[in-house]
Amino acid sequence: MHTSGTKLIRLIAVFKLLKAALLIVVGAGVLRLVHHNVGEVLEHWVLRLGLDPGNHYIEHALARAANLSPHRIRQLGLVSFVYAALFLTEGIGLWLLKRWAEWFTVILTASLLPFEIYELHHHPTIAKILILILNLAIVVYLAWRIHADRSAGNQRQATVGSR
Repeated sequence: MHTSGTKLIRLIAVFKLLKAALLIVVGAGVLRLVHHNVGEVLEHWVLRLGLDPGNHYIEHALARAANLSPHRIRQLGLVSFVYAALFLTEGIGLWLLKRWAEWFTVILTASLLPFEIYELHHHPTIAKILILILNLAIVVYLAWRIHADRSAGNQRQATVGSR
């Protein structure tokens, strides 16, 4: 029987594994663009998805993408895979209910919060707000869980030591 804490840890693990899967797909997709005209490929997908290619943000994104060098595209793909590996490590460790994974997730997720806040400040969206809140909740919950387990362990040691 799973406790509610175990279920929550596993839910966080699934969230991390989904992020890893998304980054693997993105990384593979980016690397497939190395020998193509990125601007044309993205413009094709903008039209196919029914987005407005005349939209200021989409025009800006297409223009920036068109100027990416093959070297820069490879770097972006590699970064995507590195983050995917980190999220896989978190997700698998949390799924297996490993204490090191809780620490790893707190440290890694907390270290990325300033970047999320910066990005939210410059380009606010509802999705970014929700992701920030979710990541902040994960850090707070796991830090609380680590602290509570450590306190319970200290109390057990004190009880055993006083006998």
